[in-house]
Amino acid sequence: SSNRPKGRGLMTLINQFHAENCLATMERMVDGFIDLTVTSPPYDDLRTYNGYSFDFEEIAKELYRVTKESGVLVWIVGDSVKNGSESGTSFKQALYFKKIGFNLHDTMIFEKNSSTYCARPDSNRYTQIFEYMFILSKGKPKANLICDKANKWAGHKDWSGKMKNPVRQYSPRTNIWRVITSFNGVKHPAPFPEQLAADHILSWSNEGELIYDPFMGSGTTAKMAVKLKRNFIGSEISPDYVELSRERLRLSTND
Repeated sequence: SSNRPKGRGLMTLINQFHAENCLATMERMVDGFIDLTVTSPPYDDLRTYNGYSFDFEEIAKELYRVTKESGVLVWIVGDSVKNGSESGTSFKQALYFKKIGFNLHDTMIFEKNSSTYCARPDSNRYTQIFEYMFILSKGKPKANLICDKANKWAGHKDWSGKMKNPVRQYSPRTNIWRVITSFNGVKHPAPFPEQLAADHILSWSNEGELIYDPFMGSGTTAKMAVKLKRNFIGSEISPDYVELSRERLRLSTND
């Protein structure tokens, strides 16, 4: 629209936490501003979020607008169970992202090492231990796939019987990531695992690029972005969590 920012004041957004609704932060961004968004929004009733709610569809449209061509949005989300049925919110959101122009580049799985919910012996449902990680791209994404899967055929000859193309020692990992979850003393109901944030930042961005988290929470995405020599912008509607994020980042940069 005509009242979109023309680039003035954009630098004041970068490497800062903004204590506001993410729509207010994105309103100040020009089109195609963000290289990578890594976030896990509060979903269904699984996370109490200081009484705040969010307008998913408006946020989704703004995320599409501010994402660069070849940029990526990592949307990590799960579903609650109500009246014996999973909500399906995650699928609805992924399909809406497709509807507004994103490509669903990959549907990945974040497998946790533990669960806040354990099935009782008399339950008819297995213990829930994963969340979806929707990798949404604007056009063809740039990617630096992490190659840490040991290959049992490493060093063997290719099928022609020659060593012209020996099998590599490591190949790209699968799209199911098992990550150890821990609160690590963070006073937040669902702190983002640092390794999970770091691996997505490494996979879908390069040094010096701009990483956004519209639901910054305890500040993990920003902390990992700085550690991996990226810039960040964080939006967080809860002032308490903004202060927590600033403190975590301050402590990490003073290590």
